[in-house]
Amino acid sequence: MTTFVDRVELHVAAGNGGHGCASVHREKFKPLGGPDGGNGGRGGDIILTVDQSVTTLLDYHHSPHRKATNGKPGEGGHRSGKDGQDLVLPVPDGTVVLDKAGNVLADLIGHGTSYVAAQGGRGGLGNAALASARRKAPGFALLGEPGDLQDIHLELKTVADVALVGYPSAGKSSLISVLSAAKPKIADYPFTTLVPNLGVVTAGETVYTVADVPGLIPGASQGKGLGLEFLRHVERCSVLVHVLDTATLESDRDPASDLDIIEAELSEYGGLDDRPRIVVLNKIDVPDGKDLAEMVRPDLEARGYRVFEVSAVAHIGLRELSFALADLVAGARAARPKEEATRIVIRPQAVDEAGFTVTREEDGLFRVRGEKPERWVRQTDFNNDEAVGYLSDRLARLGVEERLMKAGARNGDGVAIGPEDNAVVFDWEPTVTAGAEMLGRRGEDHRFEAPRPAAQRRRDRDAERDEAEREFDGFEPF
Repeated sequence: MTTFVDRVELHVAAGNGGHGCASVHREKFKPLGGPDGGNGGRGGDIILTVDQSVTTLLDYHHSPHRKATNGKPGEGGHRSGKDGQDLVLPVPDGTVVLDKAGNVLADLIGHGTSYVAAQGGRGGLGNAALASARRKAPGFALLGEPGDLQDIHLELKTVADVALVGYPSAGKSSLISVLSAAKPKIADYPFTTLVPNLGVVTAGETVYTVADVPGLIPGASQGKGLGLEFLRHVERCSVLVHVLDTATLESDRDPASDLDIIEAELSEYGGLDDRPRIVVLNKIDVPDGKDLAEMVRPDLEARGYRVFEVSAVAHIGLRELSFALADLVAGARAARPKEEATRIVIRPQAVDEAGFTVTREEDGLFRVRGEKPERWVRQTDFNNDEAVGYLSDRLARLGVEERLMKAGARNGDGVAIGPEDNAVVFDWEPTVTAGAEMLGRRGEDHRFEAPRPAAQRRRDRDAERDEAEREFDGFEPF
């Protein structure tokens, strides 16, 4: 049964925003008490947070679909809807978040580090929030925006100071078991280590972690054996330790050739050339192993490696090795740039930047792309004429109509707002006055106008009668 998973595909869905409410306050003697529709609640976010108690991505391997709760709709009486609850997903330290194309979205290192993988939708405004001096009683509200839908990959890269690298059965698991309190599985067959093992080592005043990871074979950088699983977990390590088997029973292997093969795989994988190396000649408790170690040591030192002869079984040479690793780790930590205080970078928007684009496609369709126009379209209830008129007002104020004219759009041309797979398409009618017919001009409501004097009402009736008579005089009966 699988107990360790270091790579998963996760499907996350943030919560949708709640719809705004269109309501008019009513009570005795106040039949039109004004708009009192509340705003919709915000949808919940999906947040990935580093938790030191989590060491594997196994939970997401079994349950890859995660969804946050939706925001509640607004209600009358200025009651706003409840926000959706954020869904916090704990991940191990060293988790990398990638998109479907393999681009890195976040690198989560350190307890409490968080990343919003999917953002909840905004709640729609109620008609009370949409009221203004010109629009005193809006008969519509804005819809809540849908939450983000994301397909992401989580990849775990072990966070350790020292990585033990080498062929299978070179003695890496035995070495980490005697250097630290870790108790990895140890056996006399290849690929005993199927998952990374971490151990904490104390040498003087330096405390560091050592990772024992799956062994390498030729072609590991192309995915043979457990190579990719191994190489992924050494990327973050500051020091590499080549554990070479001096008592191997395979006639075509020796420590020098093993070192060359491992270095070739590290170079092929890339990104590890700057890490300091130490060579450990293991199993010198075996007579033939001791002789072979003394034979190859001068050649390895001539290459520039520091060489240690150890025996994990007999506990020989371990103290010298642990302190040498402590010195390298301390040097690597001191060389790291100090973390600067968080700075907020403000990039003001250019004065002439409209925030949207208008392009003409081959079929003659004009496509509008931009954060504001696309968001406004998602918020619009197209079953409500007044809401459609409000959308037209917003687009006109943003400059969309002017930009369409400059692009060559004419009355009746097709205009699409949004991406190809999710766009609203309509026939363009410039400066359309849309809205409920009872409201007269869009944004004005005669129900809230002050009463007209009797003389003014008589003049208005006379003007309407004269206009009707003129229209009748021009009508020719059959």
